[in-house]
Amino acid sequence: MTPAALSGLDLLATAVVLVDAGFAVRYVNPAAENLFETSIKNVTGASLNNLFSDSAVLMAAIQYARVNNCSYTEHDLELGVSGHARLHLSCTVTPVEISGGDPGSDELLLEFRHIQQQLRIAREERILDQSQANRELIRNLAHEIKNPLGGIRGAAQLLDRELERPSLHEYTQVIMKEADRLQSLMDRLLTPHRLPQPAQLNLHEVLERVRSLILAEYGRGVVIHRDYDVSLPLLNGDKEQLIQATLNVVRNAAQAIAGGERRGGEITLRTRVVRQVTLARRRYRHALALEITDTGPGIPVTLQERIFHPLVSGREGGSGLGLTLAQNFVTQHHGMIFFESVPGNTVFTILLPVEEAGNG
Repeated sequence: MTPAALSGLDLLATAVVLVDAGFAVRYVNPAAENLFETSIKNVTGASLNNLFSDSAVLMAAIQYARVNNCSYTEHDLELGVSGHARLHLSCTVTPVEISGGDPGSDELLLEFRHIQQQLRIAREERILDQSQANRELIRNLAHEIKNPLGGIRGAAQLLDRELERPSLHEYTQVIMKEADRLQSLMDRLLTPHRLPQPAQLNLHEVLERVRSLILAEYGRGVVIHRDYDVSLPLLNGDKEQLIQATLNVVRNAAQAIAGGERRGGEITLRTRVVRQVTLARRRYRHALALEITDTGPGIPVTLQERIFHPLVSGREGGSGLGLTLAQNFVTQHHGMIFFESVPGNTVFTILLPVEEAGNG
């Protein structure tokens, strides 16, 4: 392949490995470097058999594509990479003709995709589409509810002034308090439609604010660990919205720990830079990854597909809006939020793009 063609592969989200007729590695793109936790300098010239262990299925796929001169996809492939955990991948093998080359000298392009990552991306795109529809529905519903609520509260207030028996005031107070609670709920549903007020900010300042709020609220019942990457670049975002989004997730974790059977639960805030990611159907060279891990009881399987839907809560008395609002704020920053949960280990990941020249 030409240098120009190779440079185009650098921007792909798919992990790409180019091998020659002798199965020696000629090129790997940045996504492949990330996937296999190696560098192009370390693998160039190495044989695929040396790069991967248990590669018989991969070699069979390559031979099939080569003999039949066609693309071939192996959908269920397990590869061992030296010094790392085994990977569960799909791989598409495509013969690449070399102009003017000798017969049999053609190269092979191998495209690797992490199966779990594919499933996650598909699920998050489905959730994103559903979230947009939910937001519009909830906004229209909230507008319709706000006006009658104001009338109910006003009527209760007038009635309260006219009542002669003090014992009846208790009932009008209930009406007013519940009307106020529903009014607050409607305001929270409408709040995410405010556009972000972006400015340069340090993500760790956001996390420290959230950490101090949670510790003040839960005291010694929760231990919060910090695992920060101090080299994180500045982020262009709305500080208050990001504080609220993160606070909602961390507060859910703290509530799960406080309500669980185990005492002295832990939350870990971890930040890292990730390369070559696709967020909201757009490609970015860099993004900031925030992982919020807790040792609580986990999210019930029956709720996991609906956890970002409005008014869905796994906690008695919960409004079911915390994660919906968090998702709304994150998507307004062109980011993504997703999770993995088993009893004793729930991890929410927030990815936020770093805007820079050449993105897109």
